[in-house]
Amino acid sequence: MNLTIKELHELLVSKKVTSEELVLEAIAKIKSNKNNLMEAECFEEALNQARKITEVKAGEYFKGIPFLCKDNISTKGIETTASSDVLLGYKPIFDAEVITRLKDAGAILLGKTTLDELAMGGTGTSGHKGVTTNPYDDKRLIGGSSCGSAAALAAGIVPFALGSDTGDSVRKPASYGGLVGIKPTWGRISRFGLFSFSTSLDSIGYFTRSVEDARAALKLLAGHDEKDMTSSNRPVDDYLKPPSGKKNKLAYFKNIIDNITDTEIKNKFYQVIEGLRSKGYVVEEYVFPQELLNAIYPTYMIISCAESTSNNANLDGIRFGNGVDSASDYEEYIRTARNRFSNLIKRRFVIGNFSLLSENQDELFHKAQKVRRAIVNEINNFFKKYDAFILVAAPTVAPLVKSVSTGWSTKPDFLENHLGLANLSGTPSLTLPIGLKNGLPYAINITTNLFEEKKLFDISSDIEDITKLKGLVCERGE
Repeated sequence: MNLTIKELHELLVSKKVTSEELVLEAIAKIKSNKNNLMEAECFEEALNQARKITEVKAGEYFKGIPFLCKDNISTKGIETTASSDVLLGYKPIFDAEVITRLKDAGAILLGKTTLDELAMGGTGTSGHKGVTTNPYDDKRLIGGSSCGSAAALAAGIVPFALGSDTGDSVRKPASYGGLVGIKPTWGRISRFGLFSFSTSLDSIGYFTRSVEDARAALKLLAGHDEKDMTSSNRPVDDYLKPPSGKKNKLAYFKNIIDNITDTEIKNKFYQVIEGLRSKGYVVEEYVFPQELLNAIYPTYMIISCAESTSNNANLDGIRFGNGVDSASDYEEYIRTARNRFSNLIKRRFVIGNFSLLSENQDELFHKAQKVRRAIVNEINNFFKKYDAFILVAAPTVAPLVKSVSTGWSTKPDFLENHLGLANLSGTPSLTLPIGLKNGLPYAINITTNLFEEKKLFDISSDIEDITKLKGLVCERGE
C-alpha cells in the first residue's frame, strides 16, 4: 500500500495481489496508525466489495484500489461529521458525485478522514478528535484542513485520498507530507456532496504519490455534473496523453522567493529552476505587486468567513446531527446546538456576520471583492506573457505542533498564504515534493491558467523527473 496507484494496478492485472489483500493491508495500517487521521470506517463493506473483484483488466486504473475520503464529502450511510460535534450522528442519504464516480470505476472506500472543523483552518488541529500529526514526525503538523487524507498517504496506508481546497487545504499538507496534491480549476470537478465552506473558493482536490496518478484521477473525476450548476461544461482534456514536447514559459515571483529564509529550500528551488531550463523551459523573474500579496490573507478571510456564515446557517441542531434534549424555546435550542462549535468556528462566523451587516458591507465585504478582482486582473495579465508561475509551496518544512497559535498575525504573511492566489482566481494548482531536510519533505507549487491542467501535469512530470522523488512515502509510517 505504499506504492502508487499505477504500480498497484499492474499487480492487480497480473494477479500478483488481490484487491482483498490490499484492503486487508490498508485496514491493518489504519488500525495501527497513531496520527489521529480517521473519523468513520466502513471496513466490512470494503472487504465485501473487494472479494467480488476477481479480475482487473489493463486500463481499469482504479478498480480494486482502496481509497479514503475527507469527512466533509457526503457518503451514503456513513457518518459524515466534518470533524464537528454539531454533526455527530449525521449519515447522508446520498453519495457525492466524486464518490459515485470512484465507486463506478471499482475503487474501494475504506472510510472518512479527519479535518479541521468544517474545513476551516490550516493546521489540522481544530477537529473534534484533536490534532492530526505528521507521520514523518508526530511532533509536527501535517497541515490542514485536509490533514487526515494527507497523513494517510504519507503513512503508506492508501495511494489515493480525496480532500478539499479553499485556501491551500490540499496543497499545503501535500508539501508537509511529500505528496502530489492538486486543486483543479474551480468547476472542473463537481462539488455536489461537498459540505460548502466558501462556495466561490472551494474545490474538491486529492492526494496521490505521483503525477501520473494525479492525471488518471482527474480524467476520472473531471466533467460536468447536472447536480452541480457550477460544474463546467467544458470538454475534459486527455490528461494521460504524452506531452507535445513544446516547453512552456514560466516565471517565479521574485518578492516571494527572496523572502524565504530557509537557504536549503531556496537553493533546491533554484536547482529545480535550472533543471527546467536545461529541459528547454524559459524561466524568468516576475515581481507580483507587493500590496496585492499582502492583501491575499485579509481578502481570503473576509470572503471565506462571509460565505461560510451563510453556508453553515442550516447547522442548527434540527436538520442534521445531534439535536438538543431540552430547551425552553427555539432561541435556547439554537444557542445550545451552535454552542458546540469550537471557538475558531465561532470567531469566523462572527467575522462573517460582521462583514455582511449592511452598515459594514461597503467597508469590508464589497472592498474584499474589489481587491479580489484586482488580484485576478494581475494574474490574468501574468498569463498573457507566461504559461505558469512556479513557487516554493511552503517556506519551511512541517512546523511543530507546539508552534500553533490561535492569535491573529500582526503582519501580512504572504509567504504562508500565497497558495490562496489559485483559489481567489479559480486557477488549477499542483504541489509536489522536491527535497527532504532532516528527513522532512518540502515542495514546489505550479499554477497554470484556467482549465490548463494538462499543461500543469506536463510541467509537473518534468519536475518529477528532475527530483527523482516519485512515490515518496514515510518509512516511519510503514
